[in-house]
Amino acid sequence: MTPKPVLAAIAPAPTAAAPKTVKAVFTLKAPAAKQVQVCGEFNGWQPGAAPLTRQADGTWETSIALRPGRYQYKFVVDGNWIHDLNAKINVPNEHHSLNSVIEVLA
Repeated sequence: MTPKPVLAAIAPAPTAAAPKTVKAVFTLKAPAAKQVQVCGEFNGWQPGAAPLTRQADGTWETSIALRPGRYQYKFVVDGNWIHDLNAKINVPNEHHSLNSVIEVLA
């Protein structure tokens, strides 16, 4: 009688844990604005990628899930690019204006 081969159990290859994200909230007080968007390093600087929603008090708001890190961004208010006056950090950019910085912590 020929012995039957023993089949070894193959464990699945370990996978990297999905990177954790944190909800980053962007707000801008602009009661006269018709449209507000936020764009930055987190969305390829594409204005249409992250529109803000107008609140009853004239504040605009959105939240974006971001991985921990430091990101530069700007608001686009009715087509005009502006930095966030309430940001803790604003840095000069190559367009001779300012980009705002958000630091997302884990």
